Amino acid sequence: MGFAAYAVWRLRDSGFSWTEFAASFYHVDWSWLALAFSLVMATYVGRALRWEIMLRPLRKDASLWRLFTATAIGFTAVVLFGRAGEPVRPYLIAKKEGVSFSSQIAAWIVERILDLLMVLLIFGVALTQVSHSAIRPGPRTSVVLQVGGYTAGLTGAISLAILIGLRQFRSSVHQRLIRALSFLPERIVAKIQTILVSFEEGMQSTRGGWTTFLLVAYTVIEWLVIAAAYYCFFRAFPATAMLRLTDVVIVLGFVAFGSALQIPGVGGGMQIATVLVLTEFFSLGLSTASGIALILWIISFVTIVPIGLALAFHEGIKWRSLRHLEQS
Repeated sequence: MGFAAYAVWRLRDSGFSWTEFAASFYHVDWSWLALAFSLVMATYVGRALRWEIMLRPLRKDASLWRLFTATAIGFTAVVLFGRAGEPVRPYLIAKKEGVSFSSQIAAWIVERILDLLMVLLIFGVALTQVSHSAIRPGPRTSVVLQVGGYTAGLTGAISLAILIGLRQFRSSVHQRLIRALSFLPERIVAKIQTILVSFEEGMQSTRGGWTTFLLVAYTVIEWLVIAAAYYCFFRAFPATAMLRLTDVVIVLGFVAFGSALQIPGVGGGMQIATVLVLTEFFSLGLSTASGIALILWIISFVTIVPIGLALAFHEGIKWRSLRHLEQS
């Protein structure tokens, strides 16, 4: 939808060609593409490993297989339902490991902030390397890079402040919140207190020095693998095989931002960001860039869908119930 709207908008100026779009799939180096696929699959295992660290204060014997199953089904829900499918993963983990849903929402928030900070770091490094990349900044490109730099800095500062604030979340804090809400009916206050206690339990992994180090280390490794997957992916296409590591990091930084907008079953933001970067920064034609963006979205997100659906079927999970969770 968003991708189609952008393509239609550029169609008038760029002369979109379906022949060139189809040609972007020719002469693909399948060995590089297979390696990119393998690395992308490894990132889902990495996410399950990182979540296991966040579960340790609550469940020391958490099953990696159950966490991977919930991760695969959760990301499948995101592809099918859009960002509204995000609660599926913490819900399934809470159900499988016998912990509260609120505690896993807290873990999910920590994961999102860690990923965002890593994306901002990658984006910041990429901006410092523009002069050494294949980009030849024009007026529009320079404005995009400048605005992107300011936005990244502001977002990073806010995210870090939120993470520090959540890390300091203690009983005294939520007790003050409860006292402030004492005018509400006792039943509602009791429910809020239960949620706050569970949320505090989910934040315990950020309070130990060793677990915090492990979370940061796993996040760094996760994004190094993602960067390697992107490098292998672009090496597979003749039109982008000339991109150096610095160029790939720049693309990754912008695409990671674009991925925040996920349209159910279509994607959207990721494809738009990929097309914009490849056309505006690296002078690829709209048709070729659109073809590459489509395959990147499929490799990055859609490939987990068959696995997630198979695991959901094996687990006896009804997608109707997950849609109900999404709307609640």
